[in-house]
Amino acid sequence: MRDPGRLLVCATPIGNLGDVTLRVLDALRDSDLIAAEDTRVTSKLLARYEIATPIERFDENVATRKAPLLVDRMLAGETIALVSDAGTPGVSDPGARLVEAAVEAGVPVEALPGASALLAALVSSGLPMRHFYFAGFLPRKAGERDALLDRLADLDATLVFYESPKRTAATLSVLARRFPGRRAAMARELTKLHEEVARDEIGELAAALKDRPLKGEVVLLIGPPHAAEHSSADESEIAALVADLVAGGFSRKDAIKQVAADSGLPRNDVYRIAHKGPEAGAPAPADADSGPDT
Repeated sequence: MRDPGRLLVCATPIGNLGDVTLRVLDALRDSDLIAAEDTRVTSKLLARYEIATPIERFDENVATRKAPLLVDRMLAGETIALVSDAGTPGVSDPGARLVEAAVEAGVPVEALPGASALLAALVSSGLPMRHFYFAGFLPRKAGERDALLDRLADLDATLVFYESPKRTAATLSVLARRFPGRRAAMARELTKLHEEVARDEIGELAAALKDRPLKGEVVLLIGPPHAAEHSSADESEIAALVADLVAGGFSRKDAIKQVAADSGLPRNDVYRIAHKGPEAGAPAPADADSGPDT
C-alpha cells in the first residue's frame, strides 16, 4: 500500500507571472495533479514555465462534489497542488474546502507561500499594520453587510476588504458613511503595469472614485478609529510628544516608534514631523537613528 500523498497549497502570482516562487514551480511540475480555480487562468502560468502536469477545475460550483474525490486520490498516494486564480488558495476562494477535507481525512497539507493581494495592499497603504482584520468580500445583502460593519466599527485595527471594480464606488460610499473621517486606501492592479494605490480620507477617496471606471480586482483598506482621531492632529503636538520623550531619556528612534504606536500614525509620518519640529535642529542623542525604520 502506498503512503498517503500530500496537498500542496501553492500561492501563485497576483498579476506579474515573474512573482511565482521556484518552490511553487517545482511543486507544480512534480505533483500528480493540479486543482485549479480556473483552468484557463492557471494554464497561462503553466505554459509560461512549460509545465505539463494534468489540471482539473476546482471552483465554487464543483468544490463540494470534488473535494472527497480528490481526498481519496491523495489517500491513495497522489500529491495534488492546489492553486487559485491569483494569490494564496483558501483566502476568499473555494480552495479552503479542499484544505478542510484533507485535514479532516488526515492528509498532510503543506503551504507554499508567495504572492498575496491582501499583504501587498496592506504594506503599500501607509495605514497602521500592527493589527489588521481581513473581512474578505462584504455581503451583498444590506442587512448582513451592515451587521458586519457594526461589529467592525470599534475594532482597533486596519480593516481590509476585497471588492470587484464594478462595486467599488458603491462600497466606498457605504464605508464613508459608516467610518467618517478615517484614513483609507484603494489598491488595484497590484504588481501589474497599471498598479494604483490611492490614499485619502475615506469620504474624499469615495468622492474621487465615484465616477471613475476601474479595472482589475480591488483591495479597500480603512484605518482604525484612533488613526482617524489623530490624522488631523496639529503637527506641533506630535513633534512635542517626540521631544518630550527624548527629553525623558528615549532615543529619537524609540520616541518616534512610541508616538507612532500611540497615535496610529505611520512611523514615517511621525519621523517627518519630528524632524521638522521645534527640536529638529537640536543635536540628536548619540544613539538616535539616521532615518525611519524599514
